[in-house]
Amino acid sequence: MTSILTNTSAAPTAAPDPGRLAAPRLFTLRNAHGMELTISERGAAMVSWFAPDRYGRSADVLLGYRDPEEYAGNAAYFGAIVGRWANRIAHGRFALDGKPVQAAVNDRGNHLHGGLHGFHAARWHGEATDRRASLRLDSPAGQGGFPGNVEVMVDYELGNDGSLRIEYEAVADAATPLNLTAHPYFNLNGGRGDVGDHMLQIDADYYIETDATGIPVSVAAVEGTPFDFRSPAAIGPRLRWPDPQVRLAGGFDHCYCVGNEPGGRHGALREVARVVDPGSGRRLQVSTTEAGLQFYSGNSLEGVRGRAPRPYVRHAGFCLEAGAYPDQVNGEHAGAVILRPGQVYRQTTVYRLSLQA
Repeated sequence: MTSILTNTSAAPTAAPDPGRLAAPRLFTLRNAHGMELTISERGAAMVSWFAPDRYGRSADVLLGYRDPEEYAGNAAYFGAIVGRWANRIAHGRFALDGKPVQAAVNDRGNHLHGGLHGFHAARWHGEATDRRASLRLDSPAGQGGFPGNVEVMVDYELGNDGSLRIEYEAVADAATPLNLTAHPYFNLNGGRGDVGDHMLQIDADYYIETDATGIPVSVAAVEGTPFDFRSPAAIGPRLRWPDPQVRLAGGFDHCYCVGNEPGGRHGALREVARVVDPGSGRRLQVSTTEAGLQFYSGNSLEGVRGRAPRPYVRHAGFCLEAGAYPDQVNGEHAGAVILRPGQVYRQTTVYRLSLQA
């Protein structure tokens, strides 16, 4: 990654008025085996990812919009980089160094994914080569209600082994919470139908139970619940389990503790999840340095108009979003998610597409 720390003493400046800029550019990355990944400067979003199936037929494994201009709103967060705070903050409120802060509220009385005008809707500024795209965003103090100017850079690199390595760096000129994630929706069968037959495995003994609005209430063991994906299991049957947490969310929208223990901090890059589509043979592996992995089963996709000829159906895609825990800024480990002047936020997450042996 090209370092953004060339002048940490100067506060980042606000991005120019997007209305005065040319249309956001699209960058297409290609590897030696015919994979193509397209990234937009709007939201630094992964727009499409074409990968072959076991018969050599290439298809797009990401959900998204037909028109690139639709990413300016992107209410579904298709493919975007999410911030300043990915996931939720209860009532949008938290204390920072003893002072109350009110962040934007946009989801059932809570803060979600940076608010309506978060990083997912921003115009990023990028440059690219055949296999790498680097995108930069200056987030001004007050955006989404958060203090401090923040300078963010995200690098995408597409490897010949089918891996997409996403590296994040950020600095701030004042203390501020920061929790970034990528929000691609995958459908490994190329977008035909839902993802019910996808086989999911998540290496976690614990997950975070939530209230009806997605705010954490407790850490629970996966043992004996539909949340136990320690061995591969089809997603579809688990959606029908008579479990109160599944009913509250209309499926899965829960964070798994993929650190060493509940509350564990991020660490070395490690593989934490795998998904296989039996029909196409495509396999997705997820590795991350982060302590949390949000599994979202596309519960609100019914009727959303994307690239497909017809509107998406419920559970048409799934997300595996690596980051901190939801509402962690109000929890026992709040200090771990505060970025202060002189510090550097770093995260690495890798999505790797291959074929099942």
